[in-house]
Amino acid sequence: MAPRALILIEGHTSIGPLYVRAAQRRGLYPITMSTDPTKYDYLAAKGVEAVQVDTNDLDVVKSVYSRLKLTHDIAGLTGFSGDESVYVAVSKLCRHFGLPGPDPASIEQCHDKFVQRQVLEHAGIPIPEYRVATNATEVESAVGEIGLPVVVKPAMGSGSSGVQICRTVDEIAEHTRHLLGGRHISQASPPILVEEFGQGQYFTANMMGGRVVGIGTGDFGPPPHFVYREYSFPALLSNDENARIADVSLSCLRALGLGWGPANIEFRWTRRGPVVIEVNPRLAGSPDPELIQLAYGVDLVDEHIKLVIGEECDLRARHSRTASARFLAPDHDGMLEGIEGVSRAAAIPGVTEVKMYVHPNTPIVRKGDYRDVIGHVIAASPTRDQTAALLQQAVGLVSWTITPFRT
Repeated sequence: MAPRALILIEGHTSIGPLYVRAAQRRGLYPITMSTDPTKYDYLAAKGVEAVQVDTNDLDVVKSVYSRLKLTHDIAGLTGFSGDESVYVAVSKLCRHFGLPGPDPASIEQCHDKFVQRQVLEHAGIPIPEYRVATNATEVESAVGEIGLPVVVKPAMGSGSSGVQICRTVDEIAEHTRHLLGGRHISQASPPILVEEFGQGQYFTANMMGGRVVGIGTGDFGPPPHFVYREYSFPALLSNDENARIADVSLSCLRALGLGWGPANIEFRWTRRGPVVIEVNPRLAGSPDPELIQLAYGVDLVDEHIKLVIGEECDLRARHSRTASARFLAPDHDGMLEGIEGVSRAAAIPGVTEVKMYVHPNTPIVRKGDYRDVIGHVIAASPTRDQTAALLQQAVGLVSWTITPFRT
């Protein structure tokens, strides 16, 4: 009898292993299609079948899928990657093969942040004031209309790559040059979003199948970048505040046509209330799924797989706890010589995971985005104060040595 397979397009160093484990627990045989499977260590470590294929070429992927279908009972197809174009490809493949999946048009308009903002604005959903620009002159004009400070970022991308708050004209000019990559005005330039900086607490709503599963809060390291420092679920909100974020979240899904599958929506609570910063038509990366499972007892990865293979998901909360993650980020560049205290921190009751993403003898070159983080610590308990104390205790035990590069 042919094995029941789950096709995974590309991979992801943090969330990929969660999907592989969840698929295997359901008796599914995961098969990863990737342009370069060697990028994902967990595939070889877990003995996951990988097929090397140019995932940017949909016709080639369709051909490989059809070939796999001759020897496997394919239950479903999904995918994940740091490159959000993968989600667009996944939606088109699901539609082509008649598999459960999101609407391709909805995913495409989310992929382009400028188009996404146009749709949300038309629907009357609160978003920051914004402009799109393709050169330095247009960026300068946009800043003049919006006023400082502004957030300047690529219109496409993820992981806060290229996202920066600019408070002065000089910062804007420098970051614009960086985003344009030294191109001349006559050359094609990637679109840049210039938008009002939402002053206020950051929140995130994690959703599945048109329902809000959990609302969390987070903060970031020092500006001008947006490198995550800490995440907690659930966010400390009044019933009214919780309802307002949930209502706006559902309005976003309706406006963008995202009623199927996972989504996560980022907010800032400003003087206007909850303002939508971004809608992502996918599951948030690790450790969000782990925090939601610890806080509510809902395994979002498993529930997503259930939808992918045509089953109904169950999003009922099993319990109520506070779960938090602290991201570990160095404050200077150099060679990572050693890491200490990981096992001692992990041994603390209530600390559920201490994970380092890098190993000693690794060069550390900060980029001002998700790549600056070298690990995380997760803790959970029945109360907010207890979780905060556990997290602080564990983080205090983890240390590393970075020797600055020779100049």
